[in-house]
Amino acid sequence: MYDIIINGDTVEEMNKLPPNSVDLIFADPPYWMRTEGVLHRFGGTEFDGCDDHWDKFSDQDSYNEFTKKWLLACKRLLKPNGSIWVIGGMQCIYSIGGIMQDLGFWIINDVVWHKKNPTPNFKGTRLNNSHETLIWATQSPKALYTFNYKTAKELNRDTVTDEEFRNGVRKQMGSVWRFPVCSGRERLNDESGNKLHNTQKPLELLERIITISSKIGDVVLDPFGGTMTTGVATKKLGRKYIMIERDEKYCKFGKIRLESTQFQNSDLAKSVFDEKPKKVTVEEMIRDKYLLEGEYFYLKDKSPVAVLCPDGKLLYQNQVLDMHTCVALAKGVKADRLNGFAHWYVERNGKLVPISEIRENYRNN
Repeated sequence: MYDIIINGDTVEEMNKLPPNSVDLIFADPPYWMRTEGVLHRFGGTEFDGCDDHWDKFSDQDSYNEFTKKWLLACKRLLKPNGSIWVIGGMQCIYSIGGIMQDLGFWIINDVVWHKKNPTPNFKGTRLNNSHETLIWATQSPKALYTFNYKTAKELNRDTVTDEEFRNGVRKQMGSVWRFPVCSGRERLNDESGNKLHNTQKPLELLERIITISSKIGDVVLDPFGGTMTTGVATKKLGRKYIMIERDEKYCKFGKIRLESTQFQNSDLAKSVFDEKPKKVTVEEMIRDKYLLEGEYFYLKDKSPVAVLCPDGKLLYQNQVLDMHTCVALAKGVKADRLNGFAHWYVERNGKLVPISEIRENYRNN
């Protein structure tokens, strides 16, 4: 039962789903903003960003109990190697994080979403609240969760200049992400042209989360579906979605949004950057004449060190060794083995060529 919108109470509906059936969860729960009265902008107009009926709780105990219930339901649904992302503001994220740890979740990262265009602090009585926090976690510290590390490097434009990126520079993705809040054409409106949902998240944020922490065909659950941004990102990236939302109006407009979304086949969606290269043996390269029986293997200083045997091993000082053990001995290092592909060279047309380059040519051909 995938690629569906379920209209109902999130805990009740999650408890109907089979256990260990979801690869990834993104949860954007009520923040319980704790606002009272009416907020006004500097110009005198009312600000309606935090008065939603679903964001009302009587006290901290009731909010904690609600949080515990939906997190337990999520934990039951997660596969052993699945992961969960939860987003929240300063009002709730510390409570949520503490409850997650009490329930046995293992926190991988906390991520700061730095808003490029945050809502100003209208009273000017404290710092502008320009970020929200995301918690990324698994069921246990032993979970073999998906993390498309190299794909994340391709997505990382926060710490790489445009010129560096064009020149092939890729850096690790960090834990501070910079996106604008949802606005303009991306924001959904209702029949009257009014803002449909006060806390609609930017699509780019969800696309990043789903791209780096799931694979094509994975099942992604959002227990607080809202405007179905998670579903849109999931469908675009070739995953399967389950969206749960209790507000019928959000479901109606979210359904229209999802119906107009198509899978966009791309290297990022397929995580091709993280595909492991085909395993190649030295024997195979000898068989296909990429390496030659009896030729010398050199170190970088151009001194001939070893001779290649028919079985892919090396003759070194009257010993027959695998190339990884041999290079460690030849370099005089303390390690028992080094990666031979990173250190050995052979001669081609009067020049030394790393065998890693020859291996790559063999793979490509």
